[in-house]
Amino acid sequence: MPEIRFQIQWPDGSQEICYSPSLVVKKYFTPQCKYDLDDFVNRSRTALQLASDRVKAKYGRPCGLALGQLEEIELKSTEYKNLVQPKVQVIQFIE
Repeated sequence: MPEIRFQIQWPDGSQEICYSPSLVVKKYFTPQCKYDLDDFVNRSRTALQLASDRVKAKYGRPCGLALGQLEEIELKSTEYKNLVQPKVQVIQFIE
């Protein structure tokens, strides 16, 4: 199963490299696009859950790395909830 990483920039300018065990994230994000914080978290939730489900279908168990990445995104996003119109930019995919 091809894995991929995607580089993001949080509303405070900090950057992070995120992991997905599946290329499915390419259907939910576009490089150089900015997403409202809630939209980014929802897209991440959908994409990473699908990626984990694909791993489960193939190997019989969900992907702990994908679910862990989702948990990190959800936790980090809470830091920006009080900002006015916080945005997250997807910078690039790293294959």
